[in-house]
Amino acid sequence: MPKPLAGLDIAPSVLELIGGTPIVRLGRVAPHIATPVVAKLETTNPGGSVKDRAAIAMIDAAEAEGRLQPGDVIVEPTSGNTGVGLAVVAAQRGYRCIFVCTDKVAPEKVALLRAYGAEIVVCPAKVHPEDPRSYYATAARLKAETPRAFSPDQYSNQSNPRAHYETTGPEIWAQTGGRVTHFVAGAGTGGTISGVGRFLKEQNPAVEVIVADPPESVYGGGDGSPYLVEGIGEDFWPTTYHADIVDRVIPVTDADSFAMARRVTRREGLLVGGSGGTAVTGAFRIAAELDAAGKADESLVVTLIPDSGRLYLSRVFDDDWLDSRGLPNDDEVDLRPPHAQRDG
Repeated sequence: MPKPLAGLDIAPSVLELIGGTPIVRLGRVAPHIATPVVAKLETTNPGGSVKDRAAIAMIDAAEAEGRLQPGDVIVEPTSGNTGVGLAVVAAQRGYRCIFVCTDKVAPEKVALLRAYGAEIVVCPAKVHPEDPRSYYATAARLKAETPRAFSPDQYSNQSNPRAHYETTGPEIWAQTGGRVTHFVAGAGTGGTISGVGRFLKEQNPAVEVIVADPPESVYGGGDGSPYLVEGIGEDFWPTTYHADIVDRVIPVTDADSFAMARRVTRREGLLVGGSGGTAVTGAFRIAAELDAAGKADESLVVTLIPDSGRLYLSRVFDDDWLDSRGLPNDDEVDLRPPHAQRDG
């Protein structure tokens, strides 16, 4: 081990830089909405996403329990960001990685995983989770076939939500001075919304926890049919999603998610991905609802940007790609309150 650099403000490794992400006000997205909306920028984590937090928590727990040892192989199904987080940790700890992605994953993510030295297997997205071709089934098969394989299993590993209960939630509470009234985020595994939501509600039971979700996702009552936003929504119920913490779910379409990602990028100078667009859309719809109720001055809506738009330049920010899928290539978003959208 290299000699420590005592007395200097220098992190001993990249893993020490996970967490402690900043919060910024989104003041230009919708200037007509008075209720403040602020965003926690998980893009500043070393691997570029919120998934770094769960990745190191799952690996640390597995090592401490003796389930992961030197020479083992990490095998995991991932939409990309968890894989990157695991690859960052694996680079520091010396593990080989095999990740299973669907063909919905942006090519930039696949290239990034390979840059970290991971082996990638790509499976079809438009199949049932129990289909042997699905990425869940493929990952299970690879784990069984690979000697000394270990799967963190982000969909059932409670270290996932615990990471956000112990880090992300306390950070938000401290950064807002305890003034947060609403937390709006997307949910994939559900780890972020469950961990952050539980912590915030323990500090103040009046805090509302809201999932912004593709309408096709099971979280909001959908049937899990395909949609284009990556990393959020599910076609099954992970045990890392704690439904008792969630107050409500707001559906946000692919079109609005991608348009908002473009709007945030062009108006705020923050390059965010499609799921960030989903979360920000949900947050501003809640803010519009609070405006209508005359609660702008007493409310603070916090949302979370899970990753950067750099991973989606060939999709969310590519007009031809959007056109080919029948999606608008502008930044016009429906920001009416949720009840107004239901009423037409």
